[in-house]
Amino acid sequence: MKTITVKVPGPLAAWLTRQSRRLRRSKSSLIRQALEEQRSQSAKPSCLELMEDLCGTVRGPRDLSTNPRHLDGFGQ
Repeated sequence: MKTITVKVPGPLAAWLTRQSRRLRRSKSSLIRQALEEQRSQSAKPSCLELMEDLCGTVRGPRDLSTNPRHLDGFGQ
């Protein structure tokens, strides 16, 4: 694992120290987690993520292939 040095303002360093003690995790671990979350958020969203607010809003049969009535005339 690579080592980097980061300078942070006093209030942020104090907050990080408090969080580290409260969660019983190292400061490095908390910073790594924050960076990983930022990296995953900056990736392009999937189609599902873009449309998730619409999922379940359309009424009708869940799967048209399960009801032969919906297949009448299909392929003719």
